[in-house]
Amino acid sequence: MDKKRIVVKIGSSSLTNSKGEIDKAKFMDHIEAIAAARQAGHELILVSSGAVAAGFSKLGYPSRPVTLKGKQAAAAVGQSLLIQSYMKELSPFGILPAQILLTRNDFSKKERYRNAYSTLSELLARGILPIINENDTVSVEELTFGDNDMLSALVSGMIHADQLIILTDINGLYDRNPRDNPDARRFDFLEQITDQMLGFAKGTGSNVGTGGMKSKLIAAQTANSLGVKVFIGLGKGEDKLLRILEGNGDGTYIGSRLLTTVKNNKQWISLHSPVAGKIFIDNGAENAILSKGSSLLPAGIYGVDGVFDKGNVVEVYGRNGLLGKGEVLYSSEEIRKLMGKRKPELETEKVYSSNEVIHRDQWVQLFEGRD
Repeated sequence: MDKKRIVVKIGSSSLTNSKGEIDKAKFMDHIEAIAAARQAGHELILVSSGAVAAGFSKLGYPSRPVTLKGKQAAAAVGQSLLIQSYMKELSPFGILPAQILLTRNDFSKKERYRNAYSTLSELLARGILPIINENDTVSVEELTFGDNDMLSALVSGMIHADQLIILTDINGLYDRNPRDNPDARRFDFLEQITDQMLGFAKGTGSNVGTGGMKSKLIAAQTANSLGVKVFIGLGKGEDKLLRILEGNGDGTYIGSRLLTTVKNNKQWISLHSPVAGKIFIDNGAENAILSKGSSLLPAGIYGVDGVFDKGNVVEVYGRNGLLGKGEVLYSSEEIRKLMGKRKPELETEKVYSSNEVIHRDQWVQLFEGRD
């Protein structure tokens, strides 16, 4: 088997017992599987839930807290317990873990996004096992990923993983709830996630987690869009990750062979960047950037909305709506002076350093074509 870079996401239900405590048997099963995959030469990044679930009982809560302060307090206690357990049990296998806590802010800020990528790359190059979790202790609603399913998808795209493995307490996606319908049919493989598939996945997971099957499918959809194949399902035994990588996992595989890797700068523009304004373009410019892969030139721009600076990301609209997003090479004030002008006029003025307002390498299309 070829050596692969994989992201493994382990949910709370796969780590803890019904009381919210770390389940020793479940935990050691994951440890042994991680060690076996590493021994086989694969690179691993672990996205591990369980901090809140592991911490709430230590604070005297009878069940997972529902208030923000309760969740954050439980995470503060549970995160240290979780990483201590990983360090202790991975040590006999010669594996050193590194804890990384992230929030949405680490993705939305371009420099922090680059730094996160650089740190992960350096850890992998030195044989360290990154263990990632959302920084629940300081996260507020508008800065959360929603759940670790989405976090694992974004991380898998960032580090250009070959596979995202989401381990959960159900063996894949069914056309109906298998717990209520014994005749429910499992999907062993899906080329892509459709709205119909999302309709099959309703409800939430266990009482110690935050996500359900729908959140996992949305995460899979995101990972696929970034060029990463996904597995969602069960696993048991030290060879479970190896079996999944060989295509023999107990669950659903998602993603075609035609998936293509997305460069990090385009990932950031598409999924993480704050939008600072809008640019409106004519049909000629729309055709050029959608059909010919061209950069956006001043001649095709007829309107600008908002105040923004060079390096900000803006939305680009055609006659029929949103076309995509891009990082601008000029401020809104400069673009207003430039718009409608063609190359000879720009060269005559000799003021502007580039003919492009948005270079094609800093452009992300969000629209497949015209009506």
